[in-house]
Amino acid sequence: MTASSAGSLAVLERRALAGLLAELGPDAPTCCEGWTTAHLAAHLVVRDRRPDAMPGYALEMLPGLARLGAWAHRVEDTTRAGSSYADLVERVRCGPPAWAPLSWPGLDRLNVPEFAIHHEDVRRAQPGWTPRTLPPGAQDQLWAGVGLHARRAAGRRGLVLRRSDVDGAEKRFGDGGRTVTGEPLELLLWVSGRRDVARVTVS
Repeated sequence: MTASSAGSLAVLERRALAGLLAELGPDAPTCCEGWTTAHLAAHLVVRDRRPDAMPGYALEMLPGLARLGAWAHRVEDTTRAGSSYADLVERVRCGPPAWAPLSWPGLDRLNVPEFAIHHEDVRRAQPGWTPRTLPPGAQDQLWAGVGLHARRAAGRRGLVLRRSDVDGAEKRFGDGGRTVTGEPLELLLWVSGRRDVARVTVS
């Protein structure tokens, strides 16, 4: 895999994920609790094509705003029920239409961590999975994208993320807290809640 820009890495991860979704079918497990591959495909289609659902994804964890998340998940359920699995996967592969915010320059960088995480959600839920070896350029882009998830994971305790593949590279979120060491993809999985499958060291 090579990637010269955030967009190209997002596209590579999107295409690889779509291929894996097609291969596994709609009923395969994922690392997202309660979700099959069909649920994940519908989530990505809604994220790409329904801007009205985006606030729910961003804000549902905040006090008093759970209803926004509930709306987004209802849209996902409707999308999954009203589409064939093959159509969902093809829409995942094609990406958002030109009018959708996540296709706009600048906002596309949000797709890099999203699709890397969900690609691993499917890969690592299957028997016999092994970690991928990503080139330094791809790891650098994932490192740049850990911030949003890391701030949420840090909470009030603080958090230090340390790259195991680059000497001296670390990011601090708050004061003190745990130090988590690993390659950027593994750190991204850890801060996004995939702690059972992230290959990291916590101290």
